[in-house]
Amino acid sequence: MPKPPTADRRPPSADRLPPFLAACYRQPTPYTPVWFMRQAGRYMPEYRALRERYGLLELMREPDLAAQVTLLPLRLGVDALILFADILLPLEALGLTLHFLPGKGPVLEPRLTPDRVETLPLVDVHEALGFVFETVRRVRLEAPQTPLIGFAGAPFTVASYAIEGGSSRHYIETKGWMYHHPQAWDALMKRLVRVTLDYLKAQIDAGAQAVQIFDSWAGALSPGDYARYVKPHVQALLRGLQATGVPRIYFSTGTAGLLPLFQDLDAEVIGVDWRVPLGAAWEAVGRHHAIQGNLDPVALLAPREVLARQVDAVLAEARGQAGHIFNLGHGVLPETDPDQVAFVVEYVHERSSPLSADG
Repeated sequence: MPKPPTADRRPPSADRLPPFLAACYRQPTPYTPVWFMRQAGRYMPEYRALRERYGLLELMREPDLAAQVTLLPLRLGVDALILFADILLPLEALGLTLHFLPGKGPVLEPRLTPDRVETLPLVDVHEALGFVFETVRRVRLEAPQTPLIGFAGAPFTVASYAIEGGSSRHYIETKGWMYHHPQAWDALMKRLVRVTLDYLKAQIDAGAQAVQIFDSWAGALSPGDYARYVKPHVQALLRGLQATGVPRIYFSTGTAGLLPLFQDLDAEVIGVDWRVPLGAAWEAVGRHHAIQGNLDPVALLAPREVLARQVDAVLAEARGQAGHIFNLGHGVLPETDPDQVAFVVEYVHERSSPLSADG
């Protein structure tokens, strides 16, 4: 059984932090803070209007537009904003061409092969991705009271896109690297850790107050493969961020069988999906972590009374313990009514407040 980290990383002034940041450090909060993955996206009419005029990458690369999209969820009452960008942007800096095709999602060309790892260029993130950091600065100027979350993809998840050329169901090529080309795999992981560290540190320097690392497809791995081929690099990335002093959130999906392996990760917060009860997930990752989640995104499409019961079930699993950040188990779906999202924010705040008549 992994041992939990021994260092107490909670800042002495945590009691003065906004609820989201306080919860990251497992400090008491006046209510359970709420934000949503993909909270600024296709379900919002304002976003859809922008997408009629601009391409997706165009929106991300223009700081004024990206900041505008990032700020849209403020009207929903969320307790944190998350930067509008994409986990695949650093791959462009490494020489791959990124397209988003209707009905297919991201496509990367050319596919990365083991013999090309050593030829990947060194990346100056400020030169290649400076537009992201300018977006961070503009959001912080526009919404200084609302915590801003920066983010990046975890090495495995980003590598899977580069190797497969896009999304995958079985990750045959990616696992083939791990099994047949372990040296090239480790070299690629180290290269991605280095670039991602620079990228996240620059976001933090620009004003991001927390960072989330998306390991969205780690659930494709067995526990043994995760422990051997992925976890050491995740830990290297998390430890590389420790000196920044900001909370680190590690998020994955489909990883109920991997949760015990997360116990000793150097992350303040572990994000979990809806496939495991939140209380059981918290026990698996250890109560020394804050936990984020874990409403099924489809629940936002349910009738209001059903949605309320689903939210109540998540809050009951948390049992009011300090360190719970309410979120979905993955991103908001495009079919979602924004009023449903706003309802959940208000409902969570009310139901988790000590002043709530029903507790």
